[in-house]
Amino acid sequence: MIAIIDYGAGNLFSVKNALDYLGYDNKITNSKQDIMAAEKMILPGVGSFPAAMKMLRESGLEELIKEEANKKPLLGICLGMQMLFDISYEFEETKGLSLIPGEIRLIESKEVKIPHMGWNSLIKEKDCALSKGVNEGDMVYYVHSYQAYTSMDYISLYTKYGGVIPGLVFHNNIYGTQFHPEKSGEVGLRILKNFGELK
Repeated sequence: MIAIIDYGAGNLFSVKNALDYLGYDNKITNSKQDIMAAEKMILPGVGSFPAAMKMLRESGLEELIKEEANKKPLLGICLGMQMLFDISYEFEETKGLSLIPGEIRLIESKEVKIPHMGWNSLIKEKDCALSKGVNEGDMVYYVHSYQAYTSMDYISLYTKYGGVIPGLVFHNNIYGTQFHPEKSGEVGLRILKNFGELK
């Protein structure tokens, strides 16, 4: 079972609908027992980083997620991906989950509109388990104003939007997509299918 973690700040049902379509057993849950019993976890997120981290901490799930991430795959989506990093500077300095090294800051380029919203093409930096079957130039859907600043060692796919926007990041069994795979058509479904097939 894939646990879609409900801490009050996630785009839950579109993720569930995509997993249902792919035929993966899944559950929207805030139950510690469910999360511990799950084979994999998805951490969605919409809104601001400080508010989302506050809700995650108040839910009592922060430490559990970090513990369980040592045992099984975790996928963060959009804001959920950003929460995987060490720290964010959105509105105020806020600590993240520190599962992938790096920080979250406003997209710096003055040449592009913020938020970065809409379809954009992917560039492949290196393969990881979730990028299998994804090709250079494939299009995915983004909605964000802040981005991850991290080593290219942790970036599988990225997009050029003023500068480098990490699209798919990974570290051990931790994965994150800045784009919304559940809204990115066949390409997004391929990435979710790859996640569902992880052992």
